Amino acid sequence: MKITTLTQEISLKRPLDRGNEEQLRVVRQVLADVREQGDEALRKYSEKWDGFSPDSFRVTQAEIEEAIADFDPQVYKDLQEAAANIRLYHEQQKRTGYRMPLDNGSWLAQRILPLESVGLYVPGGLAAYPSSVLMNVIPAQEAGVKRIVVTSPAGKDGKLPAGVLAAVHILGVTEIYKVGGAQAIAALAYGTETIAPVDKITGPGNIFVALAKREVFGEVAIDMIAGPSEICVLADDTAYADEVAADLLSQAEHDTLACAILITTSDALAEEVALEVEKQLNELPKEAIARKSIENFGHIYVAESLEDAILAVNSLAPEHLEIVTENAVEVSEQIEHAGAIFIGRYSSEPVGDYFAGTNHVLPTNSTARFASGLNVDDFIKRTSVVYYSEKTWAQNAPKIARLARLEGLEGHARAVESRGWNKGEE
Repeated sequence: MKITTLTQEISLKRPLDRGNEEQLRVVRQVLADVREQGDEALRKYSEKWDGFSPDSFRVTQAEIEEAIADFDPQVYKDLQEAAANIRLYHEQQKRTGYRMPLDNGSWLAQRILPLESVGLYVPGGLAAYPSSVLMNVIPAQEAGVKRIVVTSPAGKDGKLPAGVLAAVHILGVTEIYKVGGAQAIAALAYGTETIAPVDKITGPGNIFVALAKREVFGEVAIDMIAGPSEICVLADDTAYADEVAADLLSQAEHDTLACAILITTSDALAEEVALEVEKQLNELPKEAIARKSIENFGHIYVAESLEDAILAVNSLAPEHLEIVTENAVEVSEQIEHAGAIFIGRYSSEPVGDYFAGTNHVLPTNSTARFASGLNVDDFIKRTSVVYYSEKTWAQNAPKIARLARLEGLEGHARAVESRGWNKGEE
């Protein structure tokens, strides 16, 4: 890894992958075909890109039970425990709304209502992601969403990975479809003969999924357009080089565009981590991916002081931040911009990815400056409620009418004046 003295503002920002013209053309064609042809288009594109064309896209209970029967019992228990941890954490995010009394019997209120239906996309292809099922479904369940739909691309055998089916079984989700790619996003947004449309789509995917989510936004809501994964480790000379290197590589193996950055106040640690990264790369199963990530987007910065290092972290606004320093809790309180913070030697980033209970769907590309990770609030809507009594209306109607006329909206003014006080009822 490259080692540089921290002398200026650094950035994680990379050009967002907005796709090329051909990819966008393909996505728009898929969306149009699914909108017009429904299931027929889903079958066409599933056969073209996933290698199978099922009689039915919906996963049956028998398929789930078959997958569970051969699933590792200990891993199933691990998934159950992870789900319980995630649920416990997200339960704390639930809102109840409020009612605010005013004078004269009037009141204002805010109602918190769950979305009626959401579609949760789970990536497939070369890997299975049961953790994505847990992280997307549980916040929606805690919000009170009535209909939760999971879609994921099946293999050429027409089956979803056993881990994904184990996760939906643990959570009690029953509406699961073997559909992936842009066609799945189209089905969730527009509906087909088999799949009813939803109100919001969440979950990560490849560039075609990301482009499709962008295209349907406005007709349905989406969570975010997540970019490649990022990790920043803030460390001093109390950190262990082999552990820091392993944490950097835990994100580098995700994607050739992933970012792995160490900011440290220790020259010695910087040198040791650079050597450890190279040593561990040679032993990593996904060496080719991780090596390209480290070569292009991996870096070690040596800061003169912890204060400078903290300023650099806040400038980066990383997706994941690990703090491995003396007084790490106190240091964490100075962090203003990070998707998720992991404090101390034993809070390695994968703890949050899989088990602790926090959500691993996080803002990337420095958007942690203004965005948050997936949470219960992503699956609710807030409705304001106004009740004015006659006396409160009479006291305020002239003020409202004047404000309406200030903006040139005579109809608004007349609407409020149409009540009793200008009809001889003062």
